[in-house]
Amino acid sequence: MQWNLSDNRPIYLQLMDTITLAITSGALPAGSRLPSVRELAAQAGVNPNTMQRALSELERSGLLYSQRTAGRFVTDQFANITQKRKELAMEQIQAFLSSMKDMGYSTEETIELIRQAEKEEEK
Repeated sequence: MQWNLSDNRPIYLQLMDTITLAITSGALPAGSRLPSVRELAAQAGVNPNTMQRALSELERSGLLYSQRTAGRFVTDQFANITQKRKELAMEQIQAFLSSMKDMGYSTEETIELIRQAEKEEEK
C-alpha cells in the first residue's frame, strides 16, 4: 500500500482512506489477512496506536473483522465492499460536479466534456 500522509487531516482518517481504497480496488482482496498492527504502523511510519484506531474504525464500518487468535481480515461480505466502493465513487463524482459548476459548466456540458475526453483517450 502507498501511504501518502499529509498534515491537513487526522492521520487515522488518512490511514482509513488508504486501507479502504486498497479494499475497494481489490489490492486487499476479500477474506485476505492483514499484516499486524505493528507491521502496518511501521510500513506507514505512524504510531501503532494510531493504526489501531484506524483499523478499529474499519471494523466498525464492516470492512474488516477480527478473529481472536488469527488477526484481522478483509470482510468476505462483497455487498459491504461494493457499497463502500459506490460511496467512494459518488463522493468523487459530487466533488467533480461541484468543481465544474464553480467553473461555470452545467451538468450537461460536463457530461459532454467527459464524452469528448473518453473519445480522445480511446485514440
